Amino acid sequence: MEEEPKNTENQKQEQQENPVDLSENQPENVENQVNIPENLQEMEPNSAENSTDENTDIDFKNRIPLEELYQTVEQLKSELAKVIVGQHEFIELLIVALLADGHVLIEGVPGIAKTITAKLFARTLNTAFSRIQFTPDLMPSDVLGTSILNMKSSTFEFKQGPIFSNIVLIDEINRAPAKTQAALFEVMEERQITIDGHEYAMQPPFMVLATQNPIDQEGTYALPEAQLDRFLFKIKVDYPTMEDEVAILKTHHERKKQPLQLINAVLNAEQLATFKEQTKAVIIEEKILNYIAEIVVKSRTHPHLFLGGSPRASLAIMNASKAFAAINGRDFVTPEDVKKVVKPVMGHRIILSPEREMEGMTPETVIDMLVQAVEIPR
Repeated sequence: MEEEPKNTENQKQEQQENPVDLSENQPENVENQVNIPENLQEMEPNSAENSTDENTDIDFKNRIPLEELYQTVEQLKSELAKVIVGQHEFIELLIVALLADGHVLIEGVPGIAKTITAKLFARTLNTAFSRIQFTPDLMPSDVLGTSILNMKSSTFEFKQGPIFSNIVLIDEINRAPAKTQAALFEVMEERQITIDGHEYAMQPPFMVLATQNPIDQEGTYALPEAQLDRFLFKIKVDYPTMEDEVAILKTHHERKKQPLQLINAVLNAEQLATFKEQTKAVIIEEKILNYIAEIVVKSRTHPHLFLGGSPRASLAIMNASKAFAAINGRDFVTPEDVKKVVKPVMGHRIILSPEREMEGMTPETVIDMLVQAVEIPR
């Protein structure tokens, strides 16, 4: 037991006399091993650059040339912004309806720029425009036209009414009686009118913008469901926000010209026809079609609804979704495009059950239920 400490002391003395040379025991390629991290540091930025170069080389181009359409839509919005403050969704829906070849019913209280927005929107198009003020004594011939006897030739000549235009603004459509409203059925759906056995076709583009006031009930005639179904959208215009109200006051105070003099035309009939063809060619996958169909079909059996959406509602959602994708520069439809157009398309096509209507439920609430009940396609 006493010899062990002597051995340890001898070992320490030997180590001190003969220190180990660690440099001699290192392998010959130590320098290479030391340089490996440097090589890695040199290669990492290169590899990152290579990866970014590969990503930048991938250019996702549209299969449909939508650049001109997108730029024209932005220019149209900027023209309307010279006069109209806010109302971005309203203006966007008007453009979508124009590209989808549909008509628009605009509803709102007096004084919130329904008519002036429609007039300025028509001003941005280099096409014919007419305005018809509907009144209780308005006759169908005042809208469509009538045949007049020519005394010189002893023949009847057809005199076209104000409906023969490209963009037609019908102000206070619910103030005309039912027979005058019914005169619009054929022209809105088939783009033609029939008088005295002769058919007269409308020149494209043809779009009806109608306004109505939901507050006044005296001296008005509610549009029947068949007439409402002719409109692609029913747009409900609300009051502006506080910030927009202040901006409206400032622009009116500083404006030197009339609103119509500030707006320039940015789109002609030939360009619009091309854009409509491009919009029709926007790609929509089968799963999106199933998504649209499921929403509309569920509306027909929903317990809160007395009347659901028709196949025309499905077609309207599909066409409007394509137009929404096109104005955003995409050549394919996404579920978000469908969600944006469901309310303005379905809101005037469904009828609440009497019980739910008495409870104060709105069609928009039921539409939200329908959208939430259908699984979003992935």
